[in-house]
Amino acid sequence: MPLTHRPRPRPRPRAAALLAPVVCACLLAASAPATPLGVGDRLFPYLGNPGYDVASYDLSFTYPGGNREPLRAVTTIDAWTTADLDRVNLDFAHGTVESVRVDGEPATFAQAGDDLVVTPEDPLPEGSLARITVRHTSDPVPARGQDGGWVRTADGLAMANQADAAHLVFPCNDHPSDKARFTIRITAPDGYTAVANGLPAGVHRAGGATTWTYRSRHPMATELAQVSVGRSTVRHREGPHGLPVRDVVPTRDRERLERWLKRTPEQIAWMESKVGPYPFETYGLLVADADTGFELETQTLSLFEKGLFTAAAYPEWYVESVMVHELSHQWFGDSVTPRTWSDVWLNEGHATWYEALYAQEKANKPMETRMKAAYAASDRWRAAGGPPALPEPPSPGRKISIFRPNVYDGAALVLYALRQEIGRPAFERLERAWVRDHRDSTATTEDFERLAAEISGRDLSGFFKAWLYGEKTPPMPGHPDWKPAASSAAPVATSTAASSAAPAE
Repeated sequence: MPLTHRPRPRPRPRAAALLAPVVCACLLAASAPATPLGVGDRLFPYLGNPGYDVASYDLSFTYPGGNREPLRAVTTIDAWTTADLDRVNLDFAHGTVESVRVDGEPATFAQAGDDLVVTPEDPLPEGSLARITVRHTSDPVPARGQDGGWVRTADGLAMANQADAAHLVFPCNDHPSDKARFTIRITAPDGYTAVANGLPAGVHRAGGATTWTYRSRHPMATELAQVSVGRSTVRHREGPHGLPVRDVVPTRDRERLERWLKRTPEQIAWMESKVGPYPFETYGLLVADADTGFELETQTLSLFEKGLFTAAAYPEWYVESVMVHELSHQWFGDSVTPRTWSDVWLNEGHATWYEALYAQEKANKPMETRMKAAYAASDRWRAAGGPPALPEPPSPGRKISIFRPNVYDGAALVLYALRQEIGRPAFERLERAWVRDHRDSTATTEDFERLAAEISGRDLSGFFKAWLYGEKTPPMPGHPDWKPAASSAAPVATSTAASSAAPAE
């Protein structure tokens, strides 16, 4: 069942400030037809919902075996209302809803676009804690035009919910601005192993099936939720300061993958030396036998394709750099989460930065060489995908297409320019302060700009306006000889993670 504590009412989420007045007007119009809402995100206007702040999710899935049959599921949401609500909109778009209850009483419901619109028997007053329980199915077979959600593996299922696909798996407030605690339980036939974010909170065996329960100690965005069900082995080891590290791998590949998995503790120690203590209660790799085309930083349990570790084409330094890319997201993106999707450069730029720094320190791959190549390509990336902090909306039918080179190496180039501008000592203080000050919360580009100015003691408004929002790449501080490449030049190599077809991490 959901967390039993009753947290104090939290302030109205800042995401609510994104709402257009017409959306607010619709909020209380219970007599009007069910209408999809949103928090006004520039890239995903109908993602998330106004009027409440989720405190916790309790997700229960019953896996039937195989990966084509829908799972039976129960989602329970505890949420604080931030307005008087006659209706509650949840994001949910790929499953059959059997029933909905609000505070134990039956509620009516209707589908409107990607929203499940719930009408409780009695209106919910502002400042109240409501419990919404939805019995539904969760379909692992994607509908036409959908991407993300359940990933079907060779022996089961995993999740890949970025950027806006958690609502293809369970009803939720599917926007990164509304983080919450999670309890996840999975029931599967004997012979399968189920793992989820956080730490184990119980195992129960009965009637030829096993139920595993996991609980997160830290708030999490819906797009970072992870569930793995398969014929898997869980490997345990110890990280820095006694941190429990667990890896989930196909049982038949457990020995073959061990030479990679055992490197994680050293990588965590390396990241801690750069930015400070690891922010969560556990970490590990979920290695899936699947053809996803990406790796993904799901919180405490990053998703990797098995082929990254088994394909002979990838050199060791490259594989380790991708591992560090996903690991660094635990600080940048998971612990400090973007308040809007336009802030995604803060995730991917930092992950690419530490990926490149690791390659420089461990494999003699100079950061400057990579950044000079990125500078040459930057104008083309901005023209194709927008400036780093003002990315173009996703292509129709391809929501993960916001993950373009401009938010990977293009954003890492901004960090390189910032280090050139304010100096290495101030830059390194900024990095540590960023993840410390915003731990377990959400933050914006403006927050980063303010902190950089505070730590450097300088007005950096002109610098950030040019580097984050300009159509053209500004001159690189300290490198007047660097020039953008002509538009007809050959493409320039980008992030190791991006070039391994990792658009969603």
